[in-house]
Formats: sequence, C-alpha cells, structure tokens
Amino acid sequence: MSSSGRTIKLLTLGLAFGAALGFGLFSCPEIAWAAGLTLDLGTSTAEQTGTSLQILMLLTVLSLAPAILMMMTSFTRIIIVLSFVRNALGTMQLPPNQVLVGLSLFLSFFIMAPTWNQINTNAIQPYMQNQITQAEALERAEEPLRMFMFKQTREKDLELFVGLSKMERPKTYRDVPTYVLIPAFVISELKTAFQMGFAIFVPFIVIDMIVSTTLMSIGMMMLPPMMISLPFKLLLFVLVDGWHLVVESLVGSFK
Repeated sequence: MSSSGRTIKLLTLGLAFGAALGFGLFSCPEIAWAAGLTLDLGTSTAEQTGTSLQILMLLTVLSLAPAILMMMTSFTRIIIVLSFVRNALGTMQLPPNQVLVGLSLFLSFFIMAPTWNQINTNAIQPYMQNQITQAEALERAEEPLRMFMFKQTREKDLELFVGLSKMERPKTYRDVPTYVLIPAFVISELKTAFQMGFAIFVPFIVIDMIVSTTLMSIGMMMLPPMMISLPFKLLLFVLVDGWHLVVESLVGSFK
C-alpha cells in the first residue's frame, strides 16, 4: 500500500475510534475514563501531561465526528429519504430542516447502537483499562464499522473503486482497504436512498395527476393543482400513518 493509502487508513481508523468513543460518552455513562478525570494546571507529572495530550487529541478527533456520522453510518440514507418524503408531500419547509436532521441523527444512533456497543466493548474499554495498545484499539474499532459498511455496500460499487485504485483483486473482505470501502459504501447508500425515494414519490404523483386532470376537465386551468392536491396528500399520509411506515422501512432496510 502506498504512503497516501496508509495515511488515509490511519486517519479513518482514528476518526472511527473517536466517533465511537463520542457515541459511547453520549449513550454509555459508565465509560471508565469519565470518572475521576481532573486537569491540574499546576505542577504535573509526565503521566498527567500524557493524559492531557491524549484528551486534546481525542477532542480534535471528535471535532471531525460529523463527517464520520454522515459518511460511515446510516445517516446519509435516512436524511435523503426523509427529504424525499417532505418533497413528495410538497409541504415546502415542513418539517423544518432541524427536525429532519435531528430525527435522522437519533435514528442513526438507534441503528448504529449495536456497532458502537461492539466498538466500546472490544476497543474502547480495554484501551482505557490499559489492556491493549492504541494501535490494537484502532484495529478493533475498525472491524465492526467495516462489517456494517460491507453489509450495505453493493459488490458492483466495491468493484468500481477497487478498479479505480488499481490494486490487486482482493480475495477476501479483509483485503479491501478502508479508504476503498468508504466511497463504495457512500454511493451504495445514495442509490438505495434514491430507490426508496422513488417508491415514496409514486403515490403522491398519482394524486397530483388525478387532481390536475380533474381541474382541466372542469375548466379550472388557472387554479394551481398544488393547492388542491396538498390536503389530499396530507390526508393520505396521515391515514396510512406515513411516518410510522417510513421509519419502519428505513430501520428495516439496514437489517
């Protein structure tokens, strides 16, 4: 592997470890290092200085967590599908962007919880207890995240980036570098999200066509069809419990 490939892999592993640790702090208050951690600005030993530097590096990595959340988790698919739902309904900015992003965020936490728990159990906790080295912790943190991405990545997309990287054809999934897996995972998520979005659009397009045809047949061509079709689309969405169906389909698509 080239030096650039090794650099990308190391950065990816560090970000994955930082994102997992950040989620662990958010959802697992029992994480060991959170208890009894103090910073003394006075005289400090070499061990305390090392701990402070580790915390500083950790905070730096966590600042990049949004990129990890969007590119290496279920967030991309969820936010795109929810945006399709809003556009299909034609409700402009309802629900607002903050609501869609917040819902996507917590659905991502829910879907990724098993993966983060594996990272916390196998990598973060042993590392905080000084049972493994930092390199071993990064390797352990990488594995559950790679398995999640492999399950959602199409072989065709994976073959595309393997070919573009001009590397030897991998024999197993372990031979696929992480920097090759991530873009393949992202475009697979985009395709899946657009497929789900198309299925969501179809019934609402039918309503728009029926309303437009009806208005034209009675000579009301100056009346915008959207004004008439919007209440019917909202009524249909409420009657079928649309948010329940959308969220159920989204969560089920990751199984």
